[in-house]
Amino acid sequence: MTDQDAILSTLLGSCISACLYDPINKVMGMNHFLLSRVGYSSVPQILSNAGRYGVHAMELVVNGMLKLGAKRKYLKAKVFGGGNVLSSGIENDNYLSVGDQNVRFIREYLNTENIPMEKFDLGGDYGRIIHFYASDHSVDVKRIKKMIPDLVQRDREYLKNSFKNQRTNNNVELW
Repeated sequence: MTDQDAILSTLLGSCISACLYDPINKVMGMNHFLLSRVGYSSVPQILSNAGRYGVHAMELVVNGMLKLGAKRKYLKAKVFGGGNVLSSGIENDNYLSVGDQNVRFIREYLNTENIPMEKFDLGGDYGRIIHFYASDHSVDVKRIKKMIPDLVQRDREYLKNSFKNQRTNNNVELW
């Protein structure tokens, strides 16, 4: 989060990044979350315990911006990511991919919180590099067609361990 002239950047695969800004008070923030939930349920993800990673990331950025002088009523969002770039080996007919779950989560969250989604680039089968500019709240998006094999393997291991750890403790890892 910042109220200064800055550029915030990140690399996304199945992760989501929400670029939030208050154009009136000139405050911006960006987050990056890997998991929104585990499994599939008819319960809205933002109301489920499994959605805590996405909810936590969104609350951190919103609250951080409010501390810098942003007003909730002026917040706007530009969201990116949720690409289906990994095959984790856990998807089947009863589960959405991680990217799909993350896209569903961010749409539900912004709708519930009445934060307008001004722009978005979600889903697909590619990663993204994004740069969020404080000067005009624009976002440059570069699509990445192929993931580096080592990065894919690292993300698979992280995903597998996150699911296992989520069942055994309530610690949240911040990205």
